[in-house]
Amino acid sequence: MYLYNTATRKREEFVPNEPGKVGLYTCGPTVYHYAHIGNLRTYIMEDILDRYLRYSGYEVKRVMNITDVGHLSSDGDTGEDKMLKGARREKKTVMEIAKYYTDCFFADAEKLNIRRPDVIEPATACIDEFVKVISSLIEKGYAYEAGGNIYFDTSKLKEYYVFNDFSSEDLAVGVREGVEEDGNKRNKADFVLWFTKSKFEDQELKWDSPFGVGYPGWHIECSCISMKHLGERLDIHCGGIDNAFPHHTNEIAQSEAYLGHKWCNYWMHVLHLNTDSGKMSKSSGEFLTVSLLESKGYDPLAYRFFCLGSHYRKSLVFSYENLDNAVVSFNKLIARIAALKPEEGETVDEAALAELKAGFVKALDNDLNTSLAVTALYNVLKAKAGALTKRAAIADFDTVLALDLLKKADEYAAREAQKAAKAASTVRIYSDDPEIRAIEEAIDARTAAKKAKNYAEADRIRAELLARGIVLTDTPSGTTFERV
Repeated sequence: MYLYNTATRKREEFVPNEPGKVGLYTCGPTVYHYAHIGNLRTYIMEDILDRYLRYSGYEVKRVMNITDVGHLSSDGDTGEDKMLKGARREKKTVMEIAKYYTDCFFADAEKLNIRRPDVIEPATACIDEFVKVISSLIEKGYAYEAGGNIYFDTSKLKEYYVFNDFSSEDLAVGVREGVEEDGNKRNKADFVLWFTKSKFEDQELKWDSPFGVGYPGWHIECSCISMKHLGERLDIHCGGIDNAFPHHTNEIAQSEAYLGHKWCNYWMHVLHLNTDSGKMSKSSGEFLTVSLLESKGYDPLAYRFFCLGSHYRKSLVFSYENLDNAVVSFNKLIARIAALKPEEGETVDEAALAELKAGFVKALDNDLNTSLAVTALYNVLKAKAGALTKRAAIADFDTVLALDLLKKADEYAAREAQKAAKAASTVRIYSDDPEIRAIEEAIDARTAAKKAKNYAEADRIRAELLARGIVLTDTPSGTTFERV
């Protein structure tokens, strides 16, 4: 299995720290609002990774944080506190906001068949871990106090900009414009580990610490939660590409300064879901959520299918036209699977099944190429194999793709059977009058000709009846006649 490692900028064979086991950390949501479908693209692709590792035989422990405190909207540790913003918007406490939107996030994830992580840890549950690591960083000379806050000193590192070729001159206070410079910092790239003084004097979540009463910075939480549950050597860390700097960069800095050795071996970043006007966000344009898509009649799994059609390291452009195209393809796929009818006594051809699975594995071993994995799915339908073997391959693939393919296909087949049964039971009761019965039979023959697109025959029947003084009138509920 080869994965593209953002830290080394190359594809590398995946080799875990401990044979057969994988420690996987995925950055979780900041629970101040609903997750938009751009956020959820990242979680879908992380879910594919999680499922494929398990499919490949690994024992996976996936850990995810919930950011319910300390996430500021600026990369320079200034700007607006997202949790406070949500609390003010809805006139609730920060913890009420956190609980509500955490539940909403996992409800959306369930609709998208995103597997629930093995460990879910809110930042507010790990204050002791934050204090322990920050205290150690101060003792080792990697952190300092200024203006009441504790900062990480990036000048102590041999290398800081791991993921990008940034220069310190490019980053006066972060990567965003319009951010006030923090005058307490010794270096432009330093970041806050613990706040005791900030512009948010009404911050309701504060804890006592050796550094004073305050609350943690955003970056420290993921390092500590990961180390708490996955130990000192992490296999894979995932997140959206916008987390590479500064969040993941700062995680590496503080984790390796604390540990004294390399912390994480593989970094995977999912690129943005864009709209025609640029990166999707909660503050611009239509706020696109799973619930909004459902209200417009879209199946959430059709959106998952849409995401799987593109590689995770490529930006994906969302439009309703593009989603509609994916829906059409998804529905046709379901119909084709529904048409697979195993014969009585048929058995699975294990050799053919193994060959089909090899194509699927080859696609996902190639840096989790879901587009090629979907192609492997279509190859099953085209293969020279029995229907039972094909259904077995589809069921196998769907443990990773998680599109409910056989379930949806069986539901589709049941609906079509009901339609056929209803049509068969709708039998015209012809008149006892021989003349009227002949007219009714001619009308039915004309209707059948129209359905078969034999319009010449339909016109012939109409003309024949008209010659006999019978005028036909087509209505939504059927064809009627009268004599003239």
